[in-house]
Amino acid sequence: MRTLIYTAFVSVDGVVQAPGPEADYPNGGWTFQGIDFLEEVYELKSREQEEASALMLGRVSYQAFSPVWPKMTVEFPKYNAMPKYVVSSTLQDEDLVDNWGDTTILRTFADVAALKETDGGPISIHGSASLARGLADAGLLDRYHLLVFPWVLGEGKRMWSETAKDRQKLALVESATYANGVQKLCYDVVR
Repeated sequence: MRTLIYTAFVSVDGVVQAPGPEADYPNGGWTFQGIDFLEEVYELKSREQEEASALMLGRVSYQAFSPVWPKMTVEFPKYNAMPKYVVSSTLQDEDLVDNWGDTTILRTFADVAALKETDGGPISIHGSASLARGLADAGLLDRYHLLVFPWVLGEGKRMWSETAKDRQKLALVESATYANGVQKLCYDVVR
């Protein structure tokens, strides 16, 4: 069974929207504006790329990343080469870019559950806040890799849904606090 990992830059109040610049979000770029850059904060991101066997995205993140990431050959060489899965009920095969490797569209969470049952390594989910909320609510996420930035952003897409559900226990498996106030928190979902 494959492990489904949601990795995110998140503010203390749970916002994951626009960690990089985003034109229609007033706090866009909050992961690097007004905070000291420390290389060790991003060690987790390098390790994720080494350990992942596939990348999963929602439609919105796919459409944002696919024109950019294939050109980032130094930053994302392994992500660019590995298989990608886009979870979307509207995206069509002709909407996929042709320079970003093997990409499969999954239509439902049942398709995601079936993918998890196959052989292979971890699947990393980047961006894709709506997808991550839905997968969490469906009990399909196995792990969270969070870099929590010392910001309260107020408005913005959140990583957690407000859906009524039974509480979900998480087990802390790795953590670190950095001099710039960022915290690394890695949790396994307890089942």
